[in-house]
Amino acid sequence: RINLANVPGLARLLEGDETLEQLMALPIEQILLRWVNFQLAQAGSPKRINNFGKDIKDSEAYTILIKQIAPAGTNVDDSALGISDQTQRAERMLQQADKIGCRKFVRPTDVVKGNAKLNLAFVANMFNTCPALEAVEIEIIEENREEKTYRNWMNSLGVNPFVNNLYQDLKDGLVLIQLFDKIKPGIVDWNRVNQPPYKKMGGNMQKIENSNYALELGKQMKFSLVGIDGKDLFDGNKTLTLAVVWQMMRAHTLSILNKLAGGEGRISDNEIIQWVNQTLSGAGKSSSISSFKDSQIATSLSVIDLVDAIKPGSINYDLVLPSPSNLDDRMKNAKYAVSMARKIGATVFALPEDLVEVKHKMVMTVFATIMAVGYKA
Repeated sequence: RINLANVPGLARLLEGDETLEQLMALPIEQILLRWVNFQLAQAGSPKRINNFGKDIKDSEAYTILIKQIAPAGTNVDDSALGISDQTQRAERMLQQADKIGCRKFVRPTDVVKGNAKLNLAFVANMFNTCPALEAVEIEIIEENREEKTYRNWMNSLGVNPFVNNLYQDLKDGLVLIQLFDKIKPGIVDWNRVNQPPYKKMGGNMQKIENSNYALELGKQMKFSLVGIDGKDLFDGNKTLTLAVVWQMMRAHTLSILNKLAGGEGRISDNEIIQWVNQTLSGAGKSSSISSFKDSQIATSLSVIDLVDAIKPGSINYDLVLPSPSNLDDRMKNAKYAVSMARKIGATVFALPEDLVEVKHKMVMTVFATIMAVGYKA
């Protein structure tokens, strides 16, 4: 995997005032191209490539790259550069790749013909085997669980472009506007939305305008957005972006509930809690919750019982630990709870850890999505 956790030295590929987050938001092909060119520069070569097609046909870049990244004692050489026939040169280059365990995915003809797909796989394998990037003393920022949950939720709704990085991919406001349109169809005036490609001059202003419009839509939906403006989203302010996205995910979950309940008003947290407890009690279950912060939720028993209350007999209680006293036991229950909730049709994006740690925001979405299934039943 190409990430900072596995290869901390990736930070050496940063250019100018680029941030780690911006680097990691690049397509894998772009990161690998940058890696190849970095190694060519380290080898003192003026050679550079811009693609994995025509630019690598002569095997020159590969030959220099392999010699540069090869561990000591592998006896890799650059003798391929002395061969004029391109197919024979590619074969000699691949013989050197074999010395570092990387003769995979391509044949000499694939190199000479510039098969970009196979060459990308070839380079990716070399990167994973011999990245040759000395670690940099720098804080490694990995996507956290909350960010991943929001990203998965957005992509499940079919937004375009696909969200790979929660902050970089939201900065032009377009994904947020699409989400508002899905949460409340018809709310968006598309005549006010700037669509890519953005202008070279003034493009950033167009993106900020989109973000401001997204926030305007949020205010129409009674979101709490005090102190947040479009520039904050454009700048990728984590705290403020998460504040907006959470309210959107919550609104989407509740909008589904409202439609199923046939109500016009907004369903409150207390109404969800009341429904959960009434459903549990009505099914003869002993579990209950007092709030979405109730410490008992860490056992996942209330979720498990609720699933069984809606779909009687769906839970195999032989697999449920009635008194999970340690983290491992609670995780077992939580995994089973999330799995079974999804199995009965609940659109659960929260993870087992969210139940064990009683992350109240995610806990709310779990109960709300199960409630939605209950309304359909």
